[in-house]
Amino acid sequence: MNAPINLSAKTIKVAILAMGGEGGGVLADWIVDLGEHNGYIAQTTSVPGVAQRTGATIYYVELFPREIAERAGRMPVLALMPTPGDVDVVLASELMEAGRAVQRGLVTPDRTTLLSSTHRVYSIAEKAAMGDGRVDSNELIAHASKAAKRFIRFDMAQAAEANGSVISAVLFGALAGTGVLPFSRAQFEATIERGGVGVKPSLRAFGAAFAMAEASDAPPASEPSAPAVPNPRDRKVAQVLQRVRDEQPAEIQHVVVEGVRRMIDYQDVGYAGLYLNRLQFVRQAAGVSNIPLLRETARHLALWMSYEDTIRVADLKTRSSRFERVRGEVRANDKQLLAINEFMHPRVEEICETLPAGLGRWLMKPHFVHRLVRRFTTAGRVVTTSSLRGYLMLWSVARLRAIRRCTLRYALETERIENWLAQVLAAARLNPALALEVVQCQRLVKGYSDTHVRGLTNYQTLMGAVVRAGARLAPATLRELREAALADEQGKKLKEALVRHALA
Repeated sequence: MNAPINLSAKTIKVAILAMGGEGGGVLADWIVDLGEHNGYIAQTTSVPGVAQRTGATIYYVELFPREIAERAGRMPVLALMPTPGDVDVVLASELMEAGRAVQRGLVTPDRTTLLSSTHRVYSIAEKAAMGDGRVDSNELIAHASKAAKRFIRFDMAQAAEANGSVISAVLFGALAGTGVLPFSRAQFEATIERGGVGVKPSLRAFGAAFAMAEASDAPPASEPSAPAVPNPRDRKVAQVLQRVRDEQPAEIQHVVVEGVRRMIDYQDVGYAGLYLNRLQFVRQAAGVSNIPLLRETARHLALWMSYEDTIRVADLKTRSSRFERVRGEVRANDKQLLAINEFMHPRVEEICETLPAGLGRWLMKPHFVHRLVRRFTTAGRVVTTSSLRGYLMLWSVARLRAIRRCTLRYALETERIENWLAQVLAAARLNPALALEVVQCQRLVKGYSDTHVRGLTNYQTLMGAVVRAGARLAPATLRELREAALADEQGKKLKEALVRHALA
């Protein structure tokens, strides 16, 4: 009679969660090849997700010692899918995928070693959110750390990039470095060599990941300390930063400095001075002790004052750093030609707002010139910024930065910003917590063209409700209304929430 085989005690179970194009299948094949060449029976299966980012492919590998099976006189029956609570190793190519593995119950504190990259590839839901829809990476790390017996993590995408390889080779090296599988480093490396494709860069990436994983578990993520205010050489910039030191509480100076940098990059040093003037006005009216309100006002004011007009869009699209970034993303070398096509659809409103205020208001009126301009803006166009003609077209628009303060858009945004700040201070006199919620309503105003119009419409609807409600509006209610406004571009959920709270 053949002896029974204790599968649960001998089987090594490995789950791999990877997105399309990241080499998850190659990694699974490497593990199978590693096992089969070193005395193990191996089996791999995969269940693909519905798309490259809305659902990762789960590869599942089981390894069983061949010697035990031969001694028992029969072959083991290996599983086709991972079972919650019954996985030894989970490999995740991206931090959210580690979170998905934890959510599925594949990671357990008594058994599972979790290896994950800490970089993020944002999901469709995160990208489509009107507000900041990103999942907090520190929260993902904290949950995964509690769920796993051992959690090895570092930026594997960066390690792959630095070694000219792919993330599957980094994961394979990290797996070897943990020592969780009964194979030597030489056996892992021989597996890569047998593959015969991209051997040298794969071995470089493998070696770098092996060293990082072998050293120790990564330390818990911590909040970076606030940087000191810099001391620039430019006299005017130095004067502006000295104002930050003199006028702003130490707790928020690093935020204000970033706002100043953004204002100088967006316009000039004088514009940064206007930013500080507005912050100083809020500080004097709201009081120096209300640090959360001052911090959020500094952050959101910088975002609003750097609104995306046609000048800003053209400036960003013609920067040398953007050309370098695109070339790097498509991995084009210096000898390859790269064509960048911009799909643009400016509305007649954007044209009017880029003109001097008086001329822009005249063109906005419904007369024959307005109708003629609108006729030429009904269809979008493609501008090739990598060509001389296309580049010079957008470069010329970007140079209008010199007259931005004279444009109709500047006048409109200045009025909106001043009204917003007045509403913040009015709320602060009633309830500091309510003022903080009013500040964060600026999140609705962003983007350009139709995106900006929809966000601004929702913002104005919400601010109208704030004015009508006055002192009876609770901060939690305004927070709920703001989240409803961020839930859809058309403002349907906001209208429903306003009706529900009798604020319509």
